[in-house]
Amino acid sequence: MRNLIHTPFRYSYFSANLFLIGFNIIFFTLTSSSYKLLSLLGMNAAEVIYGHKFWQPLTYMFVHGNIRHLLSNMIGLIFFGTAVERAIGSKEYLLMYLLCGLLSGLASLGYFYWNGDYFSLLIGASGAVYTIMFAFAVIFPKSMILLFFIIPIPAPILVILYTAFELFSEMNSLQAGVAHYTHLFGFLAAFFYFIIRMGINPLKIWAKTYF
Repeated sequence: MRNLIHTPFRYSYFSANLFLIGFNIIFFTLTSSSYKLLSLLGMNAAEVIYGHKFWQPLTYMFVHGNIRHLLSNMIGLIFFGTAVERAIGSKEYLLMYLLCGLLSGLASLGYFYWNGDYFSLLIGASGAVYTIMFAFAVIFPKSMILLFFIIPIPAPILVILYTAFELFSEMNSLQAGVAHYTHLFGFLAAFFYFIIRMGINPLKIWAKTYF
């Protein structure tokens, strides 16, 4: 019997990344003039647990608070997502993006509940975008990323630096309103996606590349 978890999709490419960007833009356009719709699609622990709005751990990743929030995530998708999709195929890319974004949402929901934070609204594609950034660093470990558009840094090192920054920011309550834990959950979801779905250990890939 074939193991569906490890069975790869037949490679195909149909610019799924552009569809994801389009959906984000459409959702932003619809919610920018309606806070009621924004709060309906964003994720709120009380609404999910007690209001039975079980779609929110999925829909939150298509909702953004302002144009800057939207642009920062979509630029990340354009830069990292296009290369990742071409490397693994559109079907695998969509599965990775949506599944890891969902897992990031569910993990964030658990984090909200554990901290007694029932009324914060989680919005944005950052969890899924961080997943794709992680995937880029695994698939293209020798690639150099220009930090602040100036400093060249290997992609895996950038992931490590981002992880340290997000942990530090969360523990020290920096950048209020930014869901640092959701970013970290995006990295974590990607790590286990590669381990379980693709049979690849990212740490071994990086170690083999640089040591």
